[in-house]
Amino acid sequence: MSEAQWLTSEERRAWLALWAVFFKLPGQLDSELNRLAKITVFDYHVLAMLSEQSDRCLSMSELAGKTSSSLSRLSHVVKKLESRGWMTRCASSFDARVTMATLTEEGYRTVLELAPRHVASARRLMFDQLDDADVADLARVGRKIIAGLDANHWIFRDEAVTE
Repeated sequence: MSEAQWLTSEERRAWLALWAVFFKLPGQLDSELNRLAKITVFDYHVLAMLSEQSDRCLSMSELAGKTSSSLSRLSHVVKKLESRGWMTRCASSFDARVTMATLTEEGYRTVLELAPRHVASARRLMFDQLDDADVADLARVGRKIIAGLDANHWIFRDEAVTE
């Protein structure tokens, strides 16, 4: 068995900083969204990804991709959001094997109400500490990491469309 290739001191510092962000940022965003609407940041992200679609609808598979989630986790969250009247699911009119998730009017209003405060929280917790170069570096590094995890991630398809 070969010896482990340990992280350099700089790699370890980067890893520990990223690890802390992984756990601190979602926790604080969860806390604020829970206080406002009794939802998590992941719940909000599901609603937000649907709100960005012109018809407020995506297949469950596409929505799982947009939320970087498994179908089982997404199904659990969608069930919760359905019970609140914010989403519905139905078979696709093009392929009955495909389940479509749709944001209801009430769900859309909820996103519109929460978005300004959620964005303010994201800005306060993350972006206020960064300058423009840091933001560009974060986007560049994040895309590199995602490319190593999932070269077909939706962010690369959307970037090709918007650039």
